[in-house]
Amino acid sequence: MKIALTGVTGNMGKQALNECLKIPDTEYKLLILPNDKRVKQIKRLHKKDKNRIEIIFGSIADKAACERLVEGVEYVVNMAAVIPPHSDQHPELAIECNEKGVGVLLDVIERAEPQPKLIHISTMALYGNRNEKHMWGRVGDPLLISPFDLYSLTKMRGEFKVLESGVKTKAVIRQTAMLHENMLSDNMSDGLMFHTCFNAPLEWATAEDSGLLIANILRQDIQNSLGQKFWGKVFNLGGGIDNCVIGYDVLNDGFEIIGGNVKNFFEPNFNATRNFHGLWFYDSKVLDDMFCYQRQTTADFWTKFKKTHSIMKAGKIVPKRWIKRLAIMKLFSSPNSVKYWYKHNDEAKMLAYFGGTEEYEKLGRKWDGFYLLKDNKDKNGNRIEYNELKNRENAVLPKIGYGADEEITFSTLKHIAELHGGKLLTQKGEITDLLQWENSDGEHFSAKGTTVLAGHWFNKSYVDYCWDFDRLAKKDKIYADVWYDSHDKEENNFYYYDDKFQAHYEKIKG
Repeated sequence: MKIALTGVTGNMGKQALNECLKIPDTEYKLLILPNDKRVKQIKRLHKKDKNRIEIIFGSIADKAACERLVEGVEYVVNMAAVIPPHSDQHPELAIECNEKGVGVLLDVIERAEPQPKLIHISTMALYGNRNEKHMWGRVGDPLLISPFDLYSLTKMRGEFKVLESGVKTKAVIRQTAMLHENMLSDNMSDGLMFHTCFNAPLEWATAEDSGLLIANILRQDIQNSLGQKFWGKVFNLGGGIDNCVIGYDVLNDGFEIIGGNVKNFFEPNFNATRNFHGLWFYDSKVLDDMFCYQRQTTADFWTKFKKTHSIMKAGKIVPKRWIKRLAIMKLFSSPNSVKYWYKHNDEAKMLAYFGGTEEYEKLGRKWDGFYLLKDNKDKNGNRIEYNELKNRENAVLPKIGYGADEEITFSTLKHIAELHGGKLLTQKGEITDLLQWENSDGEHFSAKGTTVLAGHWFNKSYVDYCWDFDRLAKKDKIYADVWYDSHDKEENNFYYYDDKFQAHYEKIKG
């Protein structure tokens, strides 16, 4: 049994390879970039398994490399991705890997005889920004990519290609936020952590659990084909209810290692108040019920992290004001930080992440005037029970969204199109068919019914690096249901990147 893996030098990929090698009578073909310095680590860690591993050097966008990868394999697991902050720093690489590369890989798989099965790793970032109004979500919720989030946009386009492809046996898994051994180092080299909204819902999963999931899927399908209960579907990969937290919690857990908390090192105006990506999965148990992979909680992760990074405890003796200035505030010079945007009058970013410079300036530096869900306060200062928000039984879901246990008919598809302000032009068929649609702008497009059920709906973001949801939400009830949780109906901004990937916006007529 030969299995092809991409992305094995990433945090999830390394763990997936570790777990997959425990499956007896399997061999692996790994696609690795020729300049990836981590290839030596892969060879060293798997020295005893070297006869089971073949390394192919090349990019996922390299057709010849993909042909060598796919030849003779029975499964392809695509975990390759350029993620933040690298996708922000090198947008051309994100496009090559997350979007164009997926298309190349799909073309090779479609032409293969016999055709291998495909597991494609997507991301929960497709759901866009969430707050206390809709903390919970599921497959089928609208995909509302946050403006200027090129990672999410390219991953959305890549996922769309997979769902619409001619690969006969495939599944898409939307990976949630991941806890991994490089958490702190990755976040202390760039202004990315300032994008994390303090009140943003995040359901974490560890890299180890994510890797175990991949191995368990392969193990079960090899033993007894999973059939339609898995193949042909889209899933959310989460860590379970014990891993549902908010952005403030994540930062706080990290700072506890050095004897501090968020309020010691951050001020309210350090971080964005919207335009992030994260949610709690209402359907998190679907995959776990099938493959039993949710083992580690966020508490487990940080306990282990403290043991393996014991040197960080030395931070307890360093004055907190020094750490704040030397470790946190030094990142203000990063072009990916909030303070950098403010200093350089980047109104496009200020609008996207705060609603404008004036809204940002209202935040101030004092925590007393800032609402935190942890303190049981909402945006208007009203009392809100944070723990009740985490109760799945009280979950408020977007009005439009579908679960795996719901019956979907052709009439359902017509209703979705109407709520989007469009039409289903095809008069009859099956939800798995390639159908013809019209969006709220009168544009025609083709998509399978199953693709639309997974939250996809054609708009300008699928063809240009732009975000037009302020305008679209005014006539699209599905978008409006979530978009207006964090945007005013009076906002009329069209966000876009120019050909050099500089952020811009234009005011549009209401």
